[in-house]
Amino acid sequence: MVNGLYAALLIVLIFTNLIVLLLYLSAKKNPYYVVYDEETKNALKRRVTNLKEELEEELVDFDVEEWEKELESSIEEEVRNL
Repeated sequence: MVNGLYAALLIVLIFTNLIVLLLYLSAKKNPYYVVYDEETKNALKRRVTNLKEELEEELVDFDVEEWEKELESSIEEEVRNL
């Protein structure tokens, strides 16, 4: 009886260790975070800054009234096509 209990406990421990090992390997292959070196981090910051500036320039040139007119005309055309 005691030997059977020890065998069951050993099987459970081996199975648990196997699960922990698989989780560790999975986390190692697909980390939730990425550590960048300073050069890469600076390059990413420059890229984000450039994209932000481009977007701000486009928003300045964006005409809401013209966009609304185009949207209304395209909706009317879609309704006519129905």
